[in-house]
Amino acid sequence: MRLAVMQPYFLPYIGYYQLIASVDTFIVYDNIKYTKKGWINRNRMLVNGTDATFSLPLRKGSDSLDVVQRELSVDFDRTKLINQFRGAYGRAPYFAQTLPLLERIVRCEDSNLFRYIHHSLIETCAHLGVSTKIGISSGIDIDHNLKGQDKVITICRALGADTYINTIGGTELYGRDVFRAQDVELKFIRSRPFEYAQFGAPFVPWLSIVDVLMFNAPEQVVHILLEDYELV
Repeated sequence: MRLAVMQPYFLPYIGYYQLIASVDTFIVYDNIKYTKKGWINRNRMLVNGTDATFSLPLRKGSDSLDVVQRELSVDFDRTKLINQFRGAYGRAPYFAQTLPLLERIVRCEDSNLFRYIHHSLIETCAHLGVSTKIGISSGIDIDHNLKGQDKVITICRALGADTYINTIGGTELYGRDVFRAQDVELKFIRSRPFEYAQFGAPFVPWLSIVDVLMFNAPEQVVHILLEDYELV
């Protein structure tokens, strides 16, 4: 069984969904520390030919809180965020096909940060036709005080995974020999470079999945999702 474990991100780059599609079970960390410097509750869209950040505003909370303990701000204006997408992508070729997905995601009424992002993940995977089983880390019976590689290996053993797939950025964090000693094969997923037309301007990479969906036909998105990567 192929397994991947990642922290949650709001409407991340398509490489995140490539990772999900490449495994049998995908575990999302809910009981990890929220960090302001990360990209958990924010991402990037295309605005007037350049990248611009969009985000989920949060209630004030202690820096020691886990993602699942953080709440969205009571002032979060869902209609405003939808209108940001409308303003950025209203002329995009697949705006009409993508807007209903954004409406379902953004207008989710749950105020918990993790559950809100988890809902967006489930909705996006369904839209993409990805049927991978998605689980939550806190539901796994392990010692959750473990960190890094030790925690990942323990999750693999708890779920019976024989292959663990990580993003290519983890090559310096995980050792193949350590995983092999626990009868788990370690692989890394590397997305192949790809570009597409964005209103005829120079291509801006590494944007949210929203950008990919706005400018690419559904069959092209599926091809990118399933074919435009390699396991190393």
